[in-house]
Amino acid sequence: MSLEFLWYIPNQVTPGHRGEPVVAGHNSLDTLTAHARALETHGWQGALLGTGWGRPDTLTVAASLAARTETFEPLVAIRPGYWRPANFAAAAATLDHLTGGRVRVNIVSGKDDLGAYGDSEGDQADRYARTREFLQLVRKLWTEENVTYRGEHFQVTDSTVQPRIVVRGERRHPTLYFGGASAAAERVAATEADVQLFWGEPLDGVRERIERLRALSDELGREHAPLEFGLRITTFVRDTTEQAWADAEAKVAEMAKSAGAGANPRRRAAVGQQRLLDLAARGDVLDDNLYTAPGRYGGGGAGTTWLVGSAEDVAKSLRKYRDLGITHFVLSDTPYLREIERQGSQLLPLLRD
Repeated sequence: MSLEFLWYIPNQVTPGHRGEPVVAGHNSLDTLTAHARALETHGWQGALLGTGWGRPDTLTVAASLAARTETFEPLVAIRPGYWRPANFAAAAATLDHLTGGRVRVNIVSGKDDLGAYGDSEGDQADRYARTREFLQLVRKLWTEENVTYRGEHFQVTDSTVQPRIVVRGERRHPTLYFGGASAAAERVAATEADVQLFWGEPLDGVRERIERLRALSDELGREHAPLEFGLRITTFVRDTTEQAWADAEAKVAEMAKSAGAGANPRRRAAVGQQRLLDLAARGDVLDDNLYTAPGRYGGGGAGTTWLVGSAEDVAKSLRKYRDLGITHFVLSDTPYLREIERQGSQLLPLLRD
């Protein structure tokens, strides 16, 4: 199976994301387009667009960037509850039609400021039961006509999304990515997602989760193509190993000066995030070059752990994840534009050998 390499566009109103320089127009269409075009130029297939209440709407940003690019594939992060499934299925199908099949979708079920956009809270089991229905219904609306669906959370009657999704080879519809490390989340991934995204855990943790998800897929009677796996992680690349570690340690020292600033308490309560934070107890560096110290000082999500080193060092580590079954990679580091170019030129060629 071929490997796929995506980047990350934070999609933030507030400047300075993860050390990104604070400049005017950081989230303007011209700036975001410059990133998307650089991704095309330097060998990336596209980028994940970050989501959350208080950030620009991801589907609008995706449509704007797709209109200004030729091959850029937006991985559009969206939340059930913010979107109704039929509305989203129609919007995504329209964008997929207009872009010639360039849309990917990342379903996010973690807690957010739900009340701000009129959603309700719900316990973990309820949230993931709703996500399961959302995935089921969106897939049906993309692949079937005259859909009638009666779930606990969503219902439609005689619904046909237009325009229809065009089947392109083995691609029947936009790929559905999903994350989450709780038992409830893994049951949803095992049965309904196309790609399970992992944060930057050590190899042993990723191996164990892949084995468990494959077993769950069999146990729960998965009806779709086999589940694929992806890694969302910070890749901290410099020209030499020594320079990479010197720069990484200096950056963490700066983070330590304002430890906890900007931390998201909802994110830190998530099972997957807590797994990452717990890694620091095992040491500052795990495997060959998985740096856990950023998580001690406010690093969250993909910024909690970093793969640090020369392009050769980081490529060697990513190959080990590939050997476990990872085929989708969503990488990033700041400054984003500089690293799109550096890692596209230095890292990607080593991974495509």
